[in-house]
Amino acid sequence: MAASNITSTHPAAFLLVGIPGLEHLHVWISIPFCFAYTLALLGNCTLLFIIQADAALHEPMYLFLAMLAIIDLVLSSTTLPKMLAIFWFRDREINFYACLVQMFFLHSFSIMESAVLLAMAFDRYVAICKPLHYSTILTGPLITKIGLAAVTRAVTLMTPLPFLLRRFHYCRGPVIAHCYCEHMAVVRLACGDTRFNNIYGIAVAMFIVVLDLLFVILSYIFILQAVLQLASQEARYKAFGTCVSHVGAILSTYTPVVISSVMHRVAQRAAPHVHILLAIFYLLFPPMVNPIIYGVKTKQIRDHVLSLFWRKNV
Repeated sequence: MAASNITSTHPAAFLLVGIPGLEHLHVWISIPFCFAYTLALLGNCTLLFIIQADAALHEPMYLFLAMLAIIDLVLSSTTLPKMLAIFWFRDREINFYACLVQMFFLHSFSIMESAVLLAMAFDRYVAICKPLHYSTILTGPLITKIGLAAVTRAVTLMTPLPFLLRRFHYCRGPVIAHCYCEHMAVVRLACGDTRFNNIYGIAVAMFIVVLDLLFVILSYIFILQAVLQLASQEARYKAFGTCVSHVGAILSTYTPVVISSVMHRVAQRAAPHVHILLAIFYLLFPPMVNPIIYGVKTKQIRDHVLSLFWRKNV
């Protein structure tokens, strides 16, 4: 009896439904998803190529942008290929351990993205509030430490989840009502006491979003104070202009999170596919639009892209 209490039994594989209630539209739904994923791959790979190729872009702002591009590539590539396989080939099966790995990468890199956006806010704060000390504060070693801290925090917070999920007995069947392995979607299939998983998942999400957003907002309060003290209106516009891309990236990342959170509370009786489509939107929207935001609003990147097209046409 004691042995049976500590032995977990899990299925060899899970079955991903896709988007419940919209299975008959999977092929059509896959078209915009495939288009968005293609844009995300092209945009972020182009950003990484430009930053790597141009020594003038080896500055803190662009190094953080390169980190963001890598994270967006991993986030979208962790889920979209399998999702498209479900939509196109009805390849619904995913190995139990592959599911845990997908979940780990998905949640870990979401936390890393939040950390990098916070680091970018710090970069803008130093650039505008302490411009004379910018190069001495944001040194190469500090940027490396910030990147390592972002990875360490994410891995530390997410490492317990796969081990917690392994110990459960999955008596509610192997069918996950989702198109990728999300933590709570897997927990719903488990029997036994899952309260710790529920509390841990919510606590981590609240800790990351609230803490990081709080520091981002504080950074911009100090930035706003510094900008308003500038003598000329032109200088104010120029200072604000350097923050537009970062604000756009923050909005593209956190707006879907807020919308999804609100929907879960005010529209609890909404069809499951509404919440799943919002979750996919959260995964696809930032990787797709971030390269566009920075490509359009950042002169150095825009000029480099235009020069590449010019050389091809000549």
